[in-house]
Amino acid sequence: MWLKSLIVATLLQMGIAAAAHAAGPFGSVNVGNWIGGAFSNDETGAFSHCAATAPYANGVSLVVGQNAAGSWLLSFASPGFRFNKGDTAPVDFIFDGQEQARLFATSNAPNMVTTILPLNVARTFQKASLMVVTTNGSKPLQFVLTSTAPLVAALANCVTRVKADGLSKAGDFTKGTAKPAATADKQASPPASKSAKSKSGTGFVVSANGHIVTNHHVIDGCSDLKGNLTGEAAMTLRVVSSDAMNDLALLQAPSTTTFKEFARIRDRSIRSGDSVVAIGFPYRGLLSSDFTVTTGIVSSLSGMRNDSRFLQISAPVQPGNSGGPLFDTTGQIVGVVTGKLDNLRIAVATGNIPENINFAIKTGALRDFLDNSVVPYQTAEPKGELKTTDIAANARAYTMLISCTGTEQADAKR
Repeated sequence: MWLKSLIVATLLQMGIAAAAHAAGPFGSVNVGNWIGGAFSNDETGAFSHCAATAPYANGVSLVVGQNAAGSWLLSFASPGFRFNKGDTAPVDFIFDGQEQARLFATSNAPNMVTTILPLNVARTFQKASLMVVTTNGSKPLQFVLTSTAPLVAALANCVTRVKADGLSKAGDFTKGTAKPAATADKQASPPASKSAKSKSGTGFVVSANGHIVTNHHVIDGCSDLKGNLTGEAAMTLRVVSSDAMNDLALLQAPSTTTFKEFARIRDRSIRSGDSVVAIGFPYRGLLSSDFTVTTGIVSSLSGMRNDSRFLQISAPVQPGNSGGPLFDTTGQIVGVVTGKLDNLRIAVATGNIPENINFAIKTGALRDFLDNSVVPYQTAEPKGELKTTDIAANARAYTMLISCTGTEQADAKR
């Protein structure tokens, strides 16, 4: 009961675009760890807003709400805040390490500020997994976001129903949110569907015959599969074979296509601590149309739970790097980039956000896969070291952007 009382007290303070004196909650919003309902202006008795809050570590709370006018609100309460009521302060947002926005918040109480979310920021918040907030130079607050999409739908439903039926008929606003009225959910994203959706990854040519290696999850559920080298026209690719267990796939370029060069696989084991170079096409459409190059080391010779098929690497990778080549300092292939640690799950489990923990499939699994697919690949002994710029220049001739049309359902499995 103490937690519910604390949450209700926090919600009652949410007064920037609602009422300075609010009563409630009327009805209920219960989604995951979020608790809330509808609130009225204590002075007039009129409906004010719908809101819900979730508690975080160290006494920090996050409040999400929509007022009667349809504006989305976000409040932060922290014991570390020191504001005078009515103060304004800039608030910087980072979503999933990428999206950024600077808004201005107003203090409702010494330990709480509230800001109105523009439509684009509200939509980004709804889809994000992690939000980092900094205000007035304070220590950044980290919020692992869960159940935000159904929460937004429930709050929009709350506003719609209260405006139509009044506070006296308030009930469970989480029911009947699958098809909220269009007028109430103008700012919420449409529900997920199985409609066509573009997705992309990276691949690299491993034979003069135009065989291309990528990850199984890059091409899973795909149709209209295409690949192109930087600056060149896209070509239609076909799937030759795929291994979901080891997350590998083999593609074939058209027989009329010729490649000046292709990758060679290192014929010697790599060691923990050796330097590596990862090349790929992350965040297609947001970052450069050219491939990106990152460097790091082999952090471990095994992956999650000591899985010996994988290397752990510190070279930063992002969505879109999947299936890309991992090189040693001589320019030979030592792995296939397959993904990064699930930061959200680790943050939930430990309270800390891990950095640069990424994985690549070892060449042993890759060579077995190519042997079973009867691909005439080549191996090479590591010789003289190359500059990273030279490795990247050589890779340009055979590192490809892989793109396709898939379904949102298939994409969710990635």
